[in-house]
Amino acid sequence: MTAVQQKKTAQRIGFKTGEFIVYPAHGVGQIANIEEQEVAGHKLELFVIDFQKDKMLLKVPVAKAIAIGMRKLSETDYVDRALKVVQGRARIKRTMWSRRAQEYDAKINSGDLISISEVVRDLFRADNQPEQSYSERQLYEAALDRMAREISAVNKMSETEAVRLIEVNLAKGPKRGAKAEDAEAEANIVVEDEQEEAA
Repeated sequence: MTAVQQKKTAQRIGFKTGEFIVYPAHGVGQIANIEEQEVAGHKLELFVIDFQKDKMLLKVPVAKAIAIGMRKLSETDYVDRALKVVQGRARIKRTMWSRRAQEYDAKINSGDLISISEVVRDLFRADNQPEQSYSERQLYEAALDRMAREISAVNKMSETEAVRLIEVNLAKGPKRGAKAEDAEAEANIVVEDEQEEAA
């Protein structure tokens, strides 16, 4: 194989071997190889993506990579925007938890760093706040993990440092402790009063 052919094999549709990418359903992975396979008489080019933390290899057809949503790592300014998002006030819809959980899951699996940071912001609980339910904690940890992996790859830091960076930014957010609970308690009293009047 000539040097030109090797070069050709090492890069496809703007992605190259050794590069870190984001795959929506699994987060940050590294392109270990670009290989050809014959499937039903057709030659198929595949990205071989290594997700080291999950100890998983995934083969993605080159032709479908963009449609699936595979993308390059975010730019540093986009990472900064995501960190600003986690400093914001939680936006929690008054819908059933099952529906919200589906929406959070969809955001996590979108692969979009801003959407993932919104989940981190909305499900974060400070020490002075009520405990999360098991499913809330699972989603929060999944979003935090996805966000930290990408930030660590972009900023060339460990995942532990990336988690710390996210937590520092979460701490800069509005305090959601006692005041939020008081407001919710008052809202419940108002609802109960209205129900008694209706009766």
